[in-house]
This record gives sequence, C-alpha cells and structure tokens, in this order.
Amino acid sequence: MEVEEDAVAAAAASAWPGSSRRRHLLQFLLHASKRLDLRPIVKYSALEFFAGRFLPELPRKLGFCGARSGRAVRSWLLEPLRDSNLELFALVAVWIASKIHDLRPLSVKSLKALGDRIIADQHFTCRDFANAELVFMEVVEHNIGSSSIAFVYLEDLLIHFREISKLGDLLDLDVCMEILDILYETEDTSLLFNSPCSLAASTLVAAYAISVPKQTWEFPILPWGLLHHMMRRKS
Repeated sequence: MEVEEDAVAAAAASAWPGSSRRRHLLQFLLHASKRLDLRPIVKYSALEFFAGRFLPELPRKLGFCGARSGRAVRSWLLEPLRDSNLELFALVAVWIASKIHDLRPLSVKSLKALGDRIIADQHFTCRDFANAELVFMEVVEHNIGSSSIAFVYLEDLLIHFREISKLGDLLDLDVCMEILDILYETEDTSLLFNSPCSLAASTLVAAYAISVPKQTWEFPILPWGLLHHMMRRKS
C-alpha cells in the first residue's frame, strides 16, 4: 500500500506545475535570455538548472501532491508559490549559470532591473535575489554541475559530425539552437528533458533534415546519432 502511495505521489509531482504554467516559465526564461543577450552555454545551463532540476525538485521539497522528501525547504518565496516568485527563480537560474560560465558574471542589479520590467505585479529587491539564490541552491541540493547540459552534447556531436563527414559543414549551429529553443519552449519532446544526450541527438537530426538537401542524404545520421548517444551515456 505504501509503495502504491509513493507511486501516486511521484506521478503527481512529475505533473507539477502543469504544462501551461511550465511553458510560460520556460518562455519567460528564454525571453529574459534574449533581453540579456546571454551566450548559448549560459542560456542552456540556466534552462537545465531551472527546468531540469529546480522545478522537478520543488514538489518533493514542499510536499506538493503528497510527494515526500527527507528535507523540507521553507521560505516566504515559496509560501505561497506565485508565478512572480517562480519567474524570480528563473532569473536566479540565469544568475547562477552566468557565475559559472562568464568571466564577468551578470550583476544582481542588472537582473533586478530586468525583473522590474518583465515580472508582473512584483518588484523584487537585490536582497530578494540573494535570498532566492540560497533557496534555489537548497532545493536542488547544490546540484549545479554543468557537464550534463544538452547544448554541451550538441556542440560535441556537431564537432564529431564535421570531422567524419563533409555534410557537417551544411549544419549551422544557429539552426540547431533555434530547434533546441523550440523544443524547450513548446515542450513537444518533454520526455527528452531527463536525457540531455537524447535531446541533443534529436536536435542534430532535425537540423540535418532541415539544412541538408535531400539528394545528398547519404550519411546514416540516425544510426550514427544513436551510436554516439549510447557511447556518451556509457562514458
């Protein structure tokens, strides 16, 4: 009986915060990334931190939908959990990613200024950003390693592809990133979010189908992508 309850709780937690709300939050983060003119690695790291780690952990940390956690997180930023607060955490994900990848990270003042413009019905202070960062890190249990980012795998796949086939020169990284943005924004392939390797391989195959003329489709892109994906997961 307890196993069944845990399974129901896990299923309910995985469905949180709902597709429309989650889509809004990811669109918000992508919009913020564009406004801040982030480098790709910063943007996609922020997306992974927020969508792949923070949002899935929140139900377990707060006990939503009966989900269990050995360690609760309490903060006024989570009680109640308004959309404006979640948007603040999205900007915090950007801030953390910038600290990891930028020689001159974004300042909290620049993030606050942007938040004042794009977060509706709320103006957060610089101290609120600092507090939100602490809460964010506690929720994800300081899991902010950036080795398993879809963009990192995508760059690696594209480099390898160009090394073994001239058709790789027809693939533009910008096209790959546009596809990756659409996948994040629409969540049409949300099942792939838990596997950055799969997300990167799917993106490369889609870019290949779009960019390479059909008459030159000689390279076995699907088997190669699958093989490369399997090798990366084993390493």
